[in-house]
Amino acid sequence: MQPHDPQPLARPAKAAYRRNLPHFQADGKPLFVTFSTCKRWVLPESVRSLVLEHCLHDHGTRLHMHVAVVMPDHVHLLFTARSDDYGNTFGLSEILSGIKGASAHRINRVLGRKGHVWQDESFDHVLRCDENLHEKAEYICQNPVRRNLVTSPDLYPWLWCEWVEGQQRS
Repeated sequence: MQPHDPQPLARPAKAAYRRNLPHFQADGKPLFVTFSTCKRWVLPESVRSLVLEHCLHDHGTRLHMHVAVVMPDHVHLLFTARSDDYGNTFGLSEILSGIKGASAHRINRVLGRKGHVWQDESFDHVLRCDENLHEKAEYICQNPVRRNLVTSPDLYPWLWCEWVEGQQRS
């Protein structure tokens, strides 16, 4: 990144790529993403806030985060990839490798451990035209309730939702 650039430059995003699972991205369309810990390792509560911090780190630059929740052994995100000043959309792979790589490094450092934190693959889904962004976000917000971790999403400390922060959820 050049010192005079107002925001990072995007590596050109591919509309689709494949690892073991196919991954799709459409400019301007929200993405619902889930990634899990390696071997479903339960994240200690002491590092879940760090994970949420990394999920929100590029909010406003590389992505627009709508909702993020860090569960004991997985993470759900709903975001729209942004574009750089040249109109290049930040790619799903670039965004997720930033979140997963930085958070894994920090988790391992804080816990004094080594090894994989996250599974290599993630599940991602481009929201279709008929899918309501707020309904999908509410579904994600209810995940801690469905897992019997809290009785209300408002009580879950590792949940961030753009229309809850400073506003009422509808």
